[in-house]
Amino acid sequence: MPARASSGGSARKKPGGRSSPTKKRMPEGPIVFAFSMFGQFLAVLWKVIAHTVGGVARAVGRGARDLDPDLRRDGAGLMLLASGVLIAAAVWWQSEGPLLEYTRLVIMGGFGAFSPILPLLFLPIAVKLMRTPGTAKPGDGGRLAIGFVAIMLGLLGLIHIAHGVPRPAEGAEALQTSGGLIGFIASGPLSMVITPTLTAVLLVLVLVFGILVVTSTPIRRIPERLQTLFGALLERDGGPDSGIGILGADEEGPEQRKRKPRSGPTASTVAGDHERPYDTPVLPQSPEPVAPALTDGHEKAEGENAKDESKDKPAKGRRKKTGAPDPTPAPATAEQLSIPSRVVEGDYELPAPPMLEPGSPSKERTKANDDIVSALSGVMGQFKIDADVTGFTRGPTVTRYEIELGPAVKVEKVTALSKNISLAVKSADVRIQSPIPGKSAIGVEIPNTDKDIVSLGDILRSSAATADDHPMLVGLGKDVEGANVVANLAKMPHVLVAGATGAGKSTCINGLITSLMMRSTPDEVRMILVDPKRVELTMYEGIPHLITPIITSPKKAAEALQWVVGEMDRRYDDLAASGYRHMDDFNAAVRAGELKAPPGSEREYEPYPYLLVIVDELADLMMVAPRDVEDAVVRITQLARAAGIHLVLATQRPSVDVVTGLIKANVPSRLAFATSSLSDSRVILDQAGAEKLVGKGDALFLPMGAGKPIRLQNAWVGEKEIRRVVEHCKKQSEPSYREDVAAPQGPKKEIDEEIGDDLDLLLQATELVVTTQFGSTSMLQRKLRVGFAKAGRLMDLMESRDVVGPSEGSKARDVLVQPDDLPQVLTDIRGG
Repeated sequence: MPARASSGGSARKKPGGRSSPTKKRMPEGPIVFAFSMFGQFLAVLWKVIAHTVGGVARAVGRGARDLDPDLRRDGAGLMLLASGVLIAAAVWWQSEGPLLEYTRLVIMGGFGAFSPILPLLFLPIAVKLMRTPGTAKPGDGGRLAIGFVAIMLGLLGLIHIAHGVPRPAEGAEALQTSGGLIGFIASGPLSMVITPTLTAVLLVLVLVFGILVVTSTPIRRIPERLQTLFGALLERDGGPDSGIGILGADEEGPEQRKRKPRSGPTASTVAGDHERPYDTPVLPQSPEPVAPALTDGHEKAEGENAKDESKDKPAKGRRKKTGAPDPTPAPATAEQLSIPSRVVEGDYELPAPPMLEPGSPSKERTKANDDIVSALSGVMGQFKIDADVTGFTRGPTVTRYEIELGPAVKVEKVTALSKNISLAVKSADVRIQSPIPGKSAIGVEIPNTDKDIVSLGDILRSSAATADDHPMLVGLGKDVEGANVVANLAKMPHVLVAGATGAGKSTCINGLITSLMMRSTPDEVRMILVDPKRVELTMYEGIPHLITPIITSPKKAAEALQWVVGEMDRRYDDLAASGYRHMDDFNAAVRAGELKAPPGSEREYEPYPYLLVIVDELADLMMVAPRDVEDAVVRITQLARAAGIHLVLATQRPSVDVVTGLIKANVPSRLAFATSSLSDSRVILDQAGAEKLVGKGDALFLPMGAGKPIRLQNAWVGEKEIRRVVEHCKKQSEPSYREDVAAPQGPKKEIDEEIGDDLDLLLQATELVVTTQFGSTSMLQRKLRVGFAKAGRLMDLMESRDVVGPSEGSKARDVLVQPDDLPQVLTDIRGG
């Protein structure tokens, strides 16, 4: 039967003549399209899921970067603690569980015999992370990581060599009982090339390198670090120098706060220490913050350029008396300023630093700073001045913006725009400094809208304050660049503090007194406090540092200043007799036993304490007894530096009749707070600037020898903090007063006190002189219609009763009685 042809055509034949069946093809149509669309959908879905997961991960990463550094370090510390607990459960306690078995296999296989010790390393590292501030010493993480890796490689390699350098082919148990896989990597390949002994020597060098990296110790400083370590261990064990502990400034123990009376020359009382060349009362400041860069063409300001070099200072020897002349015989009956006998040696404990509260954290940059930078740039552009704002340094109260000028641009073009700049930045308290000291730029100081609180506790706990143990060191505040400013009152040697009411003068005085109570004992510093207003310094009544109760009467204040003059003369008598030029040299010789009393004298030499006189309101004293006060102040400020006597004069009325030319000439250091006028600023600083301060502690500090004042925010100390410190000092010792401080100095002028029939005339003259505050003989002649002889006798009678001062030639006499005290004076004259 013939073959039947298909409608599709004949069958295909193979090359051999054989026919092959037709291959079926996938039909092209809706099925293919559906599969293609489904594949594209899967691809798009995968991309969406991938981008979503990646975005979430990146957002979490950015959020982690925005976290506070302290929180990130706390998180890392907690993770280390959790890892340590997991490894301890797997290695120590052999706990069951898939995760623990895998952990045990990895840890013991990698670290071998060192595995049981590994969990112990996690605890100190975690504690260190959580105790160290996140902003402290950036870059330490990489250094510590490199150091620990080197230590582990060297240690595990040595352990592996001690067990015969087993190989992984010998089984897991051989690795677990030796240095593990890490130990084999560190020692195995090298032992095949060289001998295991030489490999061990190289691994010891790697181990030492890791220790040096972790401890941040260069090789050249190894002997110094070992000496410091052994010295600290001896001090901890109660060695001869155990008065200095090994704790840091922020971790002081109670034993460190105990201050013994100085038994030998120290860093602050070594003979000749006050004679260092180019010395300044302002101590080296703490590292300055980096100024934020504003343009790509300028680099950031250098930071952390101040290092503590107190350990590297060479020891200074005491000046020996090589044939020192004795120009005058030693006074056999001279009376020294007595040391408080109630302070038992070694029992006085200084107040703890936590008694003073910390301030607010400082900010390096805020949105307000960026807005002001834009405003300053806009002013420069509007007036077509080739100048750029290249950076700024943000202080607690003001920010100083740096403006660099282009070539051939006059400085006056910028300084003349002070009012335009004030208008642009919306502040009337703009101060232009040209140039910034040490920089080729103009400084524009603008108050911050968000100010920081500067605490006295932060200043006294700073490295600038703890690096020097001088008892007269005080904390002042922070400057425009955010650096801590501390100063030595003994090197000023006298300071004038002035400013308008409410500008911060009283807070400054409180900071000075509190600094001395925090850092010095009564045998190191004694004080005389004069408070005519009777309310500013009352909280310090009864502290052991006082040599007399707080003086509130202007008359007694003048007498106390006269006593200080006498004390200065007595100290100079001792200096002249012993051949020394400064009280520090004299005290060092007394403590060392080199100074003996002359033969036949029963006197025993004792070290003199520093004597600080603080007058809270000089204007009140100058109103009552201007001549006596001015004479005493001038004599003290001219001569008392070498005798260890220093003055702090404060006033809220800086006028020429209060701060006279003689006083200004002998008080070289000035601290000016905000004043109400340009003339007041010139009286204090001899230049303008104080009238543009913003108040509330904003000040200009001009130390002795400085060309331009330092702008700073004075440190704040609250009343509660002061009372805590005062109560602590009162518990340590009771005050030892001298009765002769406020007593009248020297005999009074003998004048005829027989009033006779002139009682009525004397009462009228007294009332006339006191009410007018004008003591003139010619005025009495005119008003009372008496002759010259009678008027002169009335004036002498008033002088004998302390109504007027002594005669000064043709000048009017000083009136010593205020109108409020007139009734009592008249009663005393009548004999009532």
